[in-house]
Amino acid sequence: MSMYLQQLINLIQLGSIYALLAIGFSIVYGIARLVNFAHGPIFMVSTYLIFYFATFMYTVTSNSWVVYACSLPFAIIFTSLLAVVIEKIAYRPLRGGPIVALVVSSVGVGMILEYGVLLLIGPVPKRMPVLIKDIPFMIGDAKISLASIVIIIVAIISMILLSLFINHTRTGVALRAVSQDPIAASFMGISRSLIISVAFILGAVMATIGASLYTTIYFTFAPYMGDRVNWYSFIAAVIGGIGNIKGAVLGGFLLAALNVVGAMVLPVSTYKDVLVFAVLIIVLLLKPTGLLGKKIIEKV
Repeated sequence: MSMYLQQLINLIQLGSIYALLAIGFSIVYGIARLVNFAHGPIFMVSTYLIFYFATFMYTVTSNSWVVYACSLPFAIIFTSLLAVVIEKIAYRPLRGGPIVALVVSSVGVGMILEYGVLLLIGPVPKRMPVLIKDIPFMIGDAKISLASIVIIIVAIISMILLSLFINHTRTGVALRAVSQDPIAASFMGISRSLIISVAFILGAVMATIGASLYTTIYFTFAPYMGDRVNWYSFIAAVIGGIGNIKGAVLGGFLLAALNVVGAMVLPVSTYKDVLVFAVLIIVLLLKPTGLLGKKIIEKV
């Protein structure tokens, strides 16, 4: 029984991180209609920002809570600025052109970020300093760490704040308007360019928060990690219904469940990726728009 409880905790913890990543991916697609393959590299860049700032902070204080509380906003500000620059330079000039041009541009930007980090820092993996102390708590025979509790709480708070922002602010209303009908939104005086920039910022914020939580439990990271993050974010978003935030949350937790269950039942744990792609194909065959996605009617 304790084993299943432990796996449930792992599922919720991992699902919280995947949900944040899928939300960031879905927001950009929902507003800009762009499959942003620079999402994973931005996640990767944020891990290095957190690493270097946290390392510096530990020379000032030994309190891990202070280190985390200072490192995360620093990384968020930098990645948000990076996301805006990427959108203005690599995506905005191609808006209105062929979709394939935008996709190729996003892949190119991701590669520039990845190889830029490789050139500046090198391929040797880094190990994140302790951001949240691993204090164990026992629930029956199952052990849950303080880090796991913090990950779940921070992820839930982030999702709630994002929901409040989208549903109860003027910018959030503009985001929803552009997502539903960008032409009508422009007639109402909403700047689509500004809203797309906001979407990229929100995507970067979700990626950075996800990176801070991910490196809390998986300490080692490297420049190539962005590729895997891209695929997992994309798969979770597509399974749930890309462009749908609730669908992204659902897809994130389903993806985590497949990872946890796959590692338990498959003869080789690495086969869990095969299970993930198999489920993705089945979902797309049965419901091409994803579990919570809606069919988009093209106007002519």
